[in-house]
Amino acid sequence: LRSSFHCSFCCNYHLSSPALISFSGVASYLPGFGNLTKGYNKYLRPNFGGKPVTIAMTLDVASISSISESDMDYTATIYLRQRWTDPRLVFQGNRSFTLDARLVKYLWVPDTYIVESKRSFLHEVTVENRLIRLFSNGTVLYALRITTTVACNMDLSKYPLDTQTCKLQMESWGYDENDVCFVWLRGNDSVHGLENLRLSQYTVEHFYTLVTRSRQETGIYPRLVLQFELKRNILYFILETYVPSSLLVILSWVSFWITLDSVPARTCIGVTTVLAMTTLMMGSRKSMTNANGFIKAIDIYLGICFSFIFGALVEYAVAHYITSQKHATSAKDATRETENKTTIDIFNTSLTASFNQKINFVPIDNASCNSLPLSPKDKIQYILKNKLQRLTSYFTIQNPSKIDCYSKWLFPLFFILVNLFYWGYYLIF
Repeated sequence: LRSSFHCSFCCNYHLSSPALISFSGVASYLPGFGNLTKGYNKYLRPNFGGKPVTIAMTLDVASISSISESDMDYTATIYLRQRWTDPRLVFQGNRSFTLDARLVKYLWVPDTYIVESKRSFLHEVTVENRLIRLFSNGTVLYALRITTTVACNMDLSKYPLDTQTCKLQMESWGYDENDVCFVWLRGNDSVHGLENLRLSQYTVEHFYTLVTRSRQETGIYPRLVLQFELKRNILYFILETYVPSSLLVILSWVSFWITLDSVPARTCIGVTTVLAMTTLMMGSRKSMTNANGFIKAIDIYLGICFSFIFGALVEYAVAHYITSQKHATSAKDATRETENKTTIDIFNTSLTASFNQKINFVPIDNASCNSLPLSPKDKIQYILKNKLQRLTSYFTIQNPSKIDCYSKWLFPLFFILVNLFYWGYYLIF
C-alpha cells in the first residue's frame, strides 16, 4: 500500500510543475483520498491569505553532551516534533499514514530555526532522521532528530558555586505572526528527557516553557522558549581545589610551633607552601583559559588561601627580624654600660688620688630636665621626645616569641571567620 502510494506520488511529481503536485494516482489505491487530486502547491502555506497556521510543538531532549564555560555554549541532541493542520490534505476515513521521509520536499513545512545556534546538523544514519505522518483531518506530524550547539550566556562570578540558566529558542524565520502561530502542544508537559539527564558537572533543577514574540525590523515573529536551570555539582571542586588549598593553609601554620632559631625549617615550610599554592592557582586558571576575564568565586578563595600562606611566611620574617634587632640592641646596651662603668671608675680613682675625695658620676640618661639650664624650646622638644619613645615602646613587642603564640590562635580564627563569610555569601545569596 505504501509502496504504491510512494510510486504514484513520485510519478505525479515529475509529471507536474515544481510548485503543483497532483495526487491523482492515489485515489485508485487509497479510498478516501479523492480530495487530494485537486493539486497541492508546496510554496503556499495552509490557509494562504487567511488566518495564521498554528504550529504545535513537542520536544524530547535525548542528551546534553557538553557544556562549555569557556565558549559559553552547550551541545544537545533533540527530537523536535511539529504538528499543523493543512486543509488541502484532508481525506476520508479515520486513519493515519506514515510517508517516506523523502516526500518532505514535496510538502509545505514550517521554516523553524533554532535561535542562537552556532552549529546544527540533521542526523543522516542510516537515512535522514525525519518523519512525516498524515492524519485524515489534514494534520501533519513532522519530526526531526537534530544535534545543535546553542549559545548560553553564563554568569561565572560564582563559579563553581553557580547555577546557570540556559535557553533553547525556536522561531519562524520568514513567516511572521500574521502567517504562523507557535504554541507548545501540552505546556510544560511538551518537553521530556530533561528530568532523566545525568550530566558530569551539572544537575537539571527546573525547566519551563514560554511562548513569546521576537520584534525585528522585518516584523514580529512567534518564538517558543525552553528555559532550564543547571546547578553545578560542587563535590568535584571541593575535592580537587578547596580541600588541597585549605590543607596548604593549615600546613603553613606548622611553622608557628617551630622555634625562631630554626631558620631553615621555617623558611622551607613557608616557601614550599607558597610555591604549591601558586601551582594550584595556575592549574585552576588553565582549566578555563577563555573565561579568565571573570573574577570567579574559586579565584577569590584561592586568593584568600594564598594570603594566609604568604602571611605565615611574613610573620616569621617579622618575628625573626625583631628577635635579631632585640639581640643587637641588648649587645649594644651591655657594651655601653661596660664602657660607662669603666670610665666612671677611672675618673673616681683619679680624683680620689688627687683630692682625697670621691666624686660619683651619674649617667646623663638619669638626669632630670628640670635640673638642667634648658630653654623652653629645648624643654618642649625633650618632653615630646620622651612621649614619642614611650608611645613607640608601648607598641613594640618586648618578647618576639609571643608573636608565634598570638599567631597560633589568630591565624586559624581569622581563617574560620573568612570561610564562614565566604560560604555563607556564595551559598545563600
